[in-house]
Amino acid sequence: MFARILLTLAAISLSSVVQAEALTNADEIIARADQASYYAGADGRSEVRMIITDAQGREQRRQFTVLRRNVEEAGDQQFLVVFSQPSDVRNTVFLVNKHVDRDDDRWLYLPGLDLVKRISAGDKRTSFVGAHYFYEDVSGRRPSDDTHELVETTDEYYVLRHEPKEPQSVEFSSYVTWIDRQTFLPMKIEYTNPAGDIYRRVEVFGVEDIDGHPTVTKSRVSDLLTGGKTDMQFRFIKYDIGVPTDVFTERSLRTPPRDWLKRPAG
Repeated sequence: MFARILLTLAAISLSSVVQAEALTNADEIIARADQASYYAGADGRSEVRMIITDAQGREQRRQFTVLRRNVEEAGDQQFLVVFSQPSDVRNTVFLVNKHVDRDDDRWLYLPGLDLVKRISAGDKRTSFVGAHYFYEDVSGRRPSDDTHELVETTDEYYVLRHEPKEPQSVEFSSYVTWIDRQTFLPMKIEYTNPAGDIYRRVEVFGVEDIDGHPTVTKSRVSDLLTGGKTDMQFRFIKYDIGVPTDVFTERSLRTPPRDWLKRPAG
């Protein structure tokens, strides 16, 4: 009996070592991080409170709902962002058809002008409604747009360095990502500009398990050159709610799908 117990303990110990074994392939780590960050469940919904703070400490607040649907596993996706507060941005709508093999299609509806604006690929790394977040941050940057190098593995993180394959299309020369080894969520990203300065930082301050998926609930983007920042708080998050395809059409820009924007019961 004692020998059997020892064998069992040895098996458990060996299993723990195997589970803790670090990955060494940078592309595999990035693929898993992309999956954890953007593909939890077949679809999802969340409400977002955004607090934009400038270098003088003045604040602007935004509130919006994000609906997301996976077109295919680890492939194309659709996003709809509908603003509810404050009054000057209410009913502003952002629609994204994300593609893994070409530039994303993005549209912004401005209700004050009754105007649908196409967001060009060249504008994807510009401010999203006045925040320090970019249009590209909503649906995520394609892993295939950059090269990836694993530079360090710590007890907590995979640390990777990335360089754009088309440097002329972006404002950064490289960036470094700290990816949690347990959840594969990127916990910090620092961007370096062509002058060699770290000018932009993305940080995660809150993670919760929601419907079995580790999920970011608090994050911040900081402009390290000007001192401004944008904080994001994600609430009322649900996955696998069955959002239909017709929610993610251009018709939803002028006529948002109110039933799907309501908070889920419970």
